[in-house]
Amino acid sequence: MKPYKIARICSVLLLSFTPRIYAQHIEKVHSLTLEEIWKVAEMNNRQLKLSALNLQQSKIEILEAKDRLLPELSLSGDAKLNSKFLIYDNGLFSSPQNVSVKGYGYGVGYNFNVNLFNGGKDKRNIVMKKEEEARKQYEVDLQKHSVKYNVAVAYFDLYKFRHFYDFLDAEIEAEKKQLTRIESLHKNGTVLKSDVLRTSVKLSQLELSLSDVEKKIEIAKQRLNILMGRENDAELAIKHEDRIELNAITAGDYNDYVDIAFNTSPEYKMVNSDIKWSELNVKQIKATLLPKVSLYSNYNYNYPQVSFYPYSNDLWGFGQTGIKVQFSVENLYKSKHSIAHAQVVSNQAKEKANVKRDEIFLQVKEAYLQQQQALESVKTAKQNIIKTTESVRVIRSSYLNQESLLTDLLEAENTLLEAKFNLTTAQTNVKLTYIRLLAIIGIL
Repeated sequence: MKPYKIARICSVLLLSFTPRIYAQHIEKVHSLTLEEIWKVAEMNNRQLKLSALNLQQSKIEILEAKDRLLPELSLSGDAKLNSKFLIYDNGLFSSPQNVSVKGYGYGVGYNFNVNLFNGGKDKRNIVMKKEEEARKQYEVDLQKHSVKYNVAVAYFDLYKFRHFYDFLDAEIEAEKKQLTRIESLHKNGTVLKSDVLRTSVKLSQLELSLSDVEKKIEIAKQRLNILMGRENDAELAIKHEDRIELNAITAGDYNDYVDIAFNTSPEYKMVNSDIKWSELNVKQIKATLLPKVSLYSNYNYNYPQVSFYPYSNDLWGFGQTGIKVQFSVENLYKSKHSIAHAQVVSNQAKEKANVKRDEIFLQVKEAYLQQQQALESVKTAKQNIIKTTESVRVIRSSYLNQESLLTDLLEAENTLLEAKFNLTTAQTNVKLTYIRLLAIIGIL
């Protein structure tokens, strides 16, 4: 046997075993459903981890705000060197009296302060921090819905392209058989050479489309891996047939979805939270016009005693306990513009809530109509599959009987392939538009 024939046989054998090896490798990879991918993404998605850290930060800020309610207590101590203690009885330019004191000194004591009243600023600050925490939670929920929707988009892209791959692969095998048949008819003089060339061109186009779909499958896998927080090139397989229950799609109408959105939408909750926070901020700034009342106490031991007459080189102790009232007079005129600014911010928050309300109306309406359109597209695509399948059968039979042209057959086959693509796309759009609607109203 010639060497080139041996090499050719080995190549054929290797190619025949490669799909089986690949299929066995794929079978070892656990196929994930959309729900399973969602669970992995909720645990490992980097954006969700960042949102969780922001929420954790807001919880700590609440504890910090509560710490400000605790009394202030400080301990102090010092050691010093004293200069001469000179007293100028008759003026600065007269001879001073030198009081005998030690050349060194020390002191130790405490200061205690309890806030009794400051316009409720500290307690209100806690409430504001809690409102910020609630808003962070809404942001986490919104981010989670966004991630789940993006996962669904990538998942159904992969699902769709895998079916496109199967359609193209089956079409290529069928076209190869048809090319063999047409070549046989050409040898018998039944058809023209141009028919062989046209079929070969179509086969090349199908193979090019298959290569393009393979690349799109890899991109969709990589996008899913990133959303799940995994390595870009990690092995990934999904269920060939999707089993997501869609019974709820026809259960509600537009008004039902709108009502749900205004009760559960994280975006709408966020703008309402902004209103609450801005109203609290107005009160917080107005509180600067009120006096601050505090209870204080301090006691110190010092050596030597040089603060009161008569002076002494003995250790002495002195303390005070009382109530202190402070009122910042400048706030009467400084806070005027600050209050006006806070009021404008509050009004802006209310207007943003109205704008967001209109946006939610529009988003729900758009998603709801897209859902209805997708359902209609599935019905139309199924009808087109039936019609085009019958059309291909009739034209192929008439072509083999020399009653129609090859161009008619190729066009009918392309139409059938496109109809299969459209049906798969419509079916995935039904599920994807429903998921988008759930994400908008906040129950995904």
